[in-house]
Amino acid sequence: MPRRCNYWWVTRPKRKLNSIPEVLSVFAAVSLENQWNGDRTLHIRFEEELEKAKLKSVGRRRDASGSGGRTYAAWLRSLGLYFTDPVGKVYLTLAGQAIVDGKPPVDVLTRQVLEYQFPSAFSLSVGVDRRFRIKPFRFLLRLLMDDRLSMGEGQPPSLGQDEVGKIVCTEAESEKDYERMVGRLLRYREEGDAALSGTFFEEYLGQRVIDLRDPYEKLREIANTMFNWLEYTQLIARDKDRMFIPDEKKARVRRILDTPSHLVARPEDEETFQRRYGLDPWHMKDTRNLIATGSVSSRAIDVQRIRAAFIQKASKHPVSQITTDLVDAIARDTGADRRLVEDTLMTTYPHGAIGGFLANYYEMAFKGTDKATDFEKATTDLMRDVFHYDATHLGQTGSKSAPDILLISDDEGYQAIIDNKAYSRYSITGDHHNRMVHNYIGKLDTYSSSAYPLAFFAYVAGGFAPSIDKQLRAEVNEGGVHGSGITVSVFIDMIKKSEQTAYTHARLRDIFSLDRQITLEDIEP
Repeated sequence: MPRRCNYWWVTRPKRKLNSIPEVLSVFAAVSLENQWNGDRTLHIRFEEELEKAKLKSVGRRRDASGSGGRTYAAWLRSLGLYFTDPVGKVYLTLAGQAIVDGKPPVDVLTRQVLEYQFPSAFSLSVGVDRRFRIKPFRFLLRLLMDDRLSMGEGQPPSLGQDEVGKIVCTEAESEKDYERMVGRLLRYREEGDAALSGTFFEEYLGQRVIDLRDPYEKLREIANTMFNWLEYTQLIARDKDRMFIPDEKKARVRRILDTPSHLVARPEDEETFQRRYGLDPWHMKDTRNLIATGSVSSRAIDVQRIRAAFIQKASKHPVSQITTDLVDAIARDTGADRRLVEDTLMTTYPHGAIGGFLANYYEMAFKGTDKATDFEKATTDLMRDVFHYDATHLGQTGSKSAPDILLISDDEGYQAIIDNKAYSRYSITGDHHNRMVHNYIGKLDTYSSSAYPLAFFAYVAGGFAPSIDKQLRAEVNEGGVHGSGITVSVFIDMIKKSEQTAYTHARLRDIFSLDRQITLEDIEP
């Protein structure tokens, strides 16, 4: 019997979900329809393949039993991406299959995160107490929509790691506890740890307290992991150690919370539960007859390896189409027949799979200076590959006279400049105002040889301060050029819309010339 865990718990071999598509594709290539349970050779092979793909750090194994591989497999299982049948064979759920097939992983995993529940087949196997009957991430979103949890006038409702770890993770058993949780959180903000029970450690942590210098560390780490999972859904943003829902996401969150979502029954029945929980956004029921699929051929194994290699590449760079260079690279990486590689990619991913990259791109927008250059280069690639500009990355040259990105449109005869800001609430300070007006706009000819007129400037950021519209208008008025700001979440929505209907450069010029922050209502192609 697993040891009792008297608080919300999520497994976290990695604290963020970005690598799930890659880990899952490797897992599928290694284990699909093999007997996973009890096969240490298979567990070790999975661990070795993760290390080879640089998805897991290479280190000395403590027991040579494949425990590292089992930990990553448990991560996938906890999210409803696969199940094992009564004899231990592995099958992907519809959600898992959708990710391997190149469907947008954020769309798939958003559903899995929001439908994550206690109890589940996984939570029972690791001993999470049965007193919890709740969908924890939906509960957190509900709290984040409650104005009573604002930290001050003009600030959105927010939650901190200590609040979630010490109060919500330990005390919220079901939706019936909602009002009590609001009261407990407000009390904690006033009293701090004095608001906790005198028997807190005995009641909730028992013998699990490891570091007496910071006895709450485990709960804080769980809260941080849950913040990371919610951040992956692109429904929340973070400001330091607090999470909140950006204004442009509140309507969507409200629709999510207004849609009833009931607990999946029979968590003791692994296959039944996982197939119900592991639905993708495009199915209401899993009706597959997996018994009739037959044995796995060597060709099918090669196809899984090809898919795994593709997903690993697509997670690091935007892939909007299948090219001969990509086919050649995957044929080299996998050793598979080139014709099979081309057929597999053209059949499974005819339009590429840009969604896998967008999850990583979203995260870059909140990393500050740590990932600034990566954010700029990624935006350059997207402007080139998705919106078909002649896009040049100029940033980090050491010169303050050049913006991050220069765009050229031969279709419409204009050029434009993009400046990336990897912050959750970017504000145009006096120095940044002067740099845009006097350096980027005023000295265009020092970094561009194009004779086309400058049509617009735009900021792409994780989020903006409330004063952004006023600040943009000041730059427009002084610089004499149209401009705008767009959050990374709205920019990603534009990218998704472009997959259905391409934007013309004339339409893009109109959108980026609004002289204010661009909203979801502005971005129809």
